[in-house]
Amino acid sequence: MSPDEGAEGTGEHRADEGAEVTSTHGAPEGAGSNPTDDAGERADDTSTQGAGKGAPAPDDKRVGRLRRSLARLRRASFTRASRGQGTVGAMTAATATSTDLDPALRDRIRAAVGDRGEREVLIGLDVDGTLVDHHGMMTERMHRTLQRAAEKHHVVIATGRSIGATLPIVRAAGVTRGFAVCSNGGVTLQIDAEARDGFRVVDVQSFQPGAALAALREVAPRAGFALEAPDGSFFSTGEFQDNSFGVRATPTPFDELTQMEAVRVVVHDPALSAEEFSEIVRSAGVHGVEYAIGTTAWLDMAAPGVSKATALEAIRERLDIPEGDTVTVGDGFNDVEMLRWAGVGFAMGQALDGVAEAADLRTGTVWEDGTAEVLEALGA
Repeated sequence: MSPDEGAEGTGEHRADEGAEVTSTHGAPEGAGSNPTDDAGERADDTSTQGAGKGAPAPDDKRVGRLRRSLARLRRASFTRASRGQGTVGAMTAATATSTDLDPALRDRIRAAVGDRGEREVLIGLDVDGTLVDHHGMMTERMHRTLQRAAEKHHVVIATGRSIGATLPIVRAAGVTRGFAVCSNGGVTLQIDAEARDGFRVVDVQSFQPGAALAALREVAPRAGFALEAPDGSFFSTGEFQDNSFGVRATPTPFDELTQMEAVRVVVHDPALSAEEFSEIVRSAGVHGVEYAIGTTAWLDMAAPGVSKATALEAIRERLDIPEGDTVTVGDGFNDVEMLRWAGVGFAMGQALDGVAEAADLRTGTVWEDGTAEVLEALGA
C-alpha cells in the first residue's frame, strides 16, 4: 500500500492513555479547499461525537483560522502523487484497465451482500488501493459504477487523505449529497451543492500529539514528521511533503510541532523497511493516540478512539440507517475498524491477511475492480 492513503499495512495500534482530545463540530459553510481534478502543486470500536444535528459550533477564532487557511486552498488544486514527484497528472477514470474476476468469487460477493441492494444503504469506501490503484488511476468501469452507486445509496468516501486530496475523489464519485470522512476519521465533511465550495466541515476530532512525537523522534531521528492542524493546514519537518496532505506543508521545526494541536500526524522514514519501522515504533512505547503502520515505513496517527469507523457510525446515526444496512470496502490496516463495524465488510483481494481477517469476505483486487464488483452486487 502506498503511504498516500495513510497507514495501511503492517499493523494497527491503540494507546488510549495520556492524550487530550478535542471535538469540534459545525465549522461554517465554505470552510475548506476547492481543489479541481487538474494537476497542481504537490501537496500524498468507539464512537465519534458531533456529526449529528444540534452540535455546538467552534469558537470564532478557530472558525476564522479555518476560513483563512482553507481559502488559500481554493487558489490551488491538488491530486494524488507518488512520493518523490513534484507534480502529478490529474486522477483520471479511463487510464487503468481491469482483469476478469473468478465467477465463483462473484457469486460469493453477491451472497454476502444479500438483499441490501433493494434498500438505500450506507457504503463506506476507502480510496487508495480500493477505488484507485497505487498510481492514482481509476478504471472506467470503477468510475461508472461508483457514480451509479452514489445515485442509489449513501456513498461515503472514507480515507486517510486530508480534505484537499479527498474532494477530487468525491467529485469523481458523483457524490453531491451526503458525507465524506477524511484524515482517518479526524474530519467529517457534509457534501452539499448549495454550500460554499459544495461542502461543510461538520466534525473535527483533534488531539495533542506532543508526547507521542517526542517518543517517536527518540527512536526515529531521521524520519520526516508532518502534522495536520484543525484548520486544515499542514506543517512538516524538513522538506517532507505528500499529496495525501492536500496542501503544501509549511516547513516547521520539530519542537514547534510538539506544541501544536492536530487532527492527523504522519511519520515516514524512507530509509527503513516497514518491518524495521514497526519494530522501532513499538519500542517507543507511544501512548495516548491511535496509529497504524503502512506497508512502507509510514505511520498515521489520530486521536484516541478515532477511526473511519467512529466517523461512519456518527453518519449512520444521523441518517437513521439500520446497523445491518452498512457496507464497507478497504485494503489497509486503517480500514480494519470500519470492516469490523459494517453489516458486511469487504477486504480488497490484495489486502494483507491481518486486514482480511477483519472482513466478512475478500473481494477482487483493485486490478480486478473488486470494489466495482461489490457495488454492482448492490445494484449499481
